[in-house]
Amino acid sequence: MRFTDGEPKEIRMTSSNAQSLRVRPRVWIGIVIYFAYVVVVFGVQKATGVPYTDLGKSGENLFLGAGLSLIVAAILLAITTTALGWWRPALFDRHRAAHKWPLIAPVVMVVALITNLVATDWGSYDVAFFGASLVLLLVGFTEELTTRGLLLVSLRSRLSEVWVWLLTSALFGLMHLVNAASGQPIGPTLQQVAFAFGAGTIFYILRRVTGSLVWAMVLHGFWDFSTFAVTHGTPGPLAASSGILEITAIILAFIAVAFVIRGADERL
Repeated sequence: MRFTDGEPKEIRMTSSNAQSLRVRPRVWIGIVIYFAYVVVVFGVQKATGVPYTDLGKSGENLFLGAGLSLIVAAILLAITTTALGWWRPALFDRHRAAHKWPLIAPVVMVVALITNLVATDWGSYDVAFFGASLVLLLVGFTEELTTRGLLLVSLRSRLSEVWVWLLTSALFGLMHLVNAASGQPIGPTLQQVAFAFGAGTIFYILRRVTGSLVWAMVLHGFWDFSTFAVTHGTPGPLAASSGILEITAIILAFIAVAFVIRGADERL
């Protein structure tokens, strides 16, 4: 390691990367954005008066109880990211992970997603409900940009990559606790939190291997769309297989995540 003016070369490079952004990343900025997102989404959902358990009853309920909050959050997140000047580090890694085989976890999740869509009772959909369901795709943009985008950028300013993975995945899971305050029973909510932590690890792997958050946004959006779709009406016999595939994908992700963390050089 060569020293210049008393400072290691890689530290000076990290400092240069951070200074090229409009606002220098700080851990507290990501934490504030995370909690602000949760408050905005929860606040809009509560203001509409539609309980979480009633979302599937009509297209109007689905749009007001979920879609509207995602639209508001997407606009605010786009404004925030632009103001910070963080679009590039939020959406792209400088270097991809050295190993590509961990993509097996996202691939298995895609198979589970397709299984959900095949098992969906599409005859139970009307035009209004289908339109409101499409708005749910925004969740991939909003939740990924919040956690594995802006929060990730902030954490990389101070923490090692293993902590970046752990905290972004854990906070992504804990984000779903607000569903209990919106009417969902606590048991299913805690299960949702645990599965979301696993899914967050899969999305993190997808970002590191492809070098882009965009693919995680797409998979996340369609995954939530498919899991909601399969619970509407009377699901087909393949629905149970999707749950097994999801658990398999999560187990594979926990095995593989160390290989995409190893050698990561993304600190800002």
